[in-house]
Amino acid sequence: MRFATRVLLLQLATVVAVVVVCTAVFVAIGIQQLRAEAEASALNIARTVAEDPDVRRLVATYSADPGTPDGARLREGALQAIASGVSSRTDALFVVIADDHGIRLAHPNPDRLGEQVSTPFEEVLAGREVVDWERGTLGESARAKVPVYPPGTAATEPIGEVSVGFEPASVFDDLPALLTGIAVAAAAALAIGAAATLLLRRRWEKLTLGLQPEELVSLVQNQAAVLDGVGDGVIALDTEGRVRVCNDAAARMLSLAHPLGRSLAEAGVPADVLRSARDGSARGGAVVGDRVLYLDAHPVARDGRTLGEVLIVRDRTDLVALAERLESVRAMTGAMRVQRHEFANRLHVALGLLDADRVADAREFLAEQLGRGPVAYPVERLGLIGDPFLQSVLGAKALEAGERGVSVSVAEDTFLHGTLAEVEDVVAVLGNLLDNAVSAAVRGEAPRAVEIALLSAGDELVMTVSDSGPGIPLGTDVFQPAPSGGDDADRIHGLGVGLPLSRELARRRGGDVWVVSPGGGPGSGAVFGARLPGVMACPVSGVDEGDDRP
Repeated sequence: MRFATRVLLLQLATVVAVVVVCTAVFVAIGIQQLRAEAEASALNIARTVAEDPDVRRLVATYSADPGTPDGARLREGALQAIASGVSSRTDALFVVIADDHGIRLAHPNPDRLGEQVSTPFEEVLAGREVVDWERGTLGESARAKVPVYPPGTAATEPIGEVSVGFEPASVFDDLPALLTGIAVAAAAALAIGAAATLLLRRRWEKLTLGLQPEELVSLVQNQAAVLDGVGDGVIALDTEGRVRVCNDAAARMLSLAHPLGRSLAEAGVPADVLRSARDGSARGGAVVGDRVLYLDAHPVARDGRTLGEVLIVRDRTDLVALAERLESVRAMTGAMRVQRHEFANRLHVALGLLDADRVADAREFLAEQLGRGPVAYPVERLGLIGDPFLQSVLGAKALEAGERGVSVSVAEDTFLHGTLAEVEDVVAVLGNLLDNAVSAAVRGEAPRAVEIALLSAGDELVMTVSDSGPGIPLGTDVFQPAPSGGDDADRIHGLGVGLPLSRELARRRGGDVWVVSPGGGPGSGAVFGARLPGVMACPVSGVDEGDDRP
């Protein structure tokens, strides 16, 4: 049996039990009220008869006679007539009048006149009114007994009693109507309870999407296992955009504190993530703090009903950093491959001259190549940089920049003492700064140029990269990512993820990347600076290891 059906039956049983108990209580209260009304009516009638002057006078006369009244005389007496008249007018079962000895002076059955009453009368003759249900010669009845006092005196000693009674059938004449009303109310209550139970069941199934409690328990267990067992962040939003599920990974990556029940904006989610949730599409990446996050937004629906959406947050900081480094290493190895190919060509020329016994020409050619140095890259003053890795990176970047009409040069005040010890970080940061500078220079006016200055002090490397572009617009935070879908022109000077990533790499080493000057003047673009501690290896001797000449 389905849980909803069990709940329905249980609620119906509860409603029935409550209605039965309430019906029994109402019936008991109704019967008690009818009994009380009958007793009150009997008491009022008895008091009225006992206060009648004729009754008091006649009862006083009979009580003063020491003998027993004659029944035949009582049948035709005034008391019998009075009692019969009251009984017929009030539909009472009986109206009995007795003297101070309990002798019946009036009774519905004339044959009982002159006899003593069948129920106790001592308490009434003591001056107290008695109301009770008793059984007498006329059967069980609701009766009231009232003392009769002598007429025209202030005496407090009763001289007789008046007893009035109603039979149970007349008392409960209104009981069927009362029970009918109670039954109708009970049936209405049952109908309302059944309707409320059915509506509650429908609401339950709507809220739970038709799932039973056992299925909900299993679903919660599976959800907890999945959310806590994966490294990705998961945020579930309802149709109103409020957070309903947020695992620890998402809260950690987005720096959220108590996000449940709040909207993403109220929870302090960065604007870039808000755009991703609003667009409902996958994003290429967003920089949140020192993390590079990839976000996926997926709408959720069940049985054609939209339930909200789910955000998947993946931390790709290390992956992006590695990709940047690999790209820089690729450019460097490409440059070194070009250099190796050029040197191989020169050696073939020298070998050909030697094979032709043209030793003098071979010596002259080798001397000329020795003077020319390595393969010439289109970088002015590249010789100021002695590290072969930096030469290769700058050379490769210069070749790419030349294809875009941008010249690359090394500043005259460049001073690099020693060689690189941490090639990947330096190449990643320098490569990003160069790429951004070249892109900015392309947007500037001719001549388009990029200048690099490198300074070393101990194991620390400081670099500046300037371009001839239009500069950084006022109020622009170049270390914030660009909106999804922007073109390359919109990603200059850090509007992508390159600059934020470069800054993160530098700060991990205790350094930094910053804007030295936003530029903006004629022929004066932006200038970026970077400081990378612990990336240089100092030479063991005073000879410059970067000098390849004897």
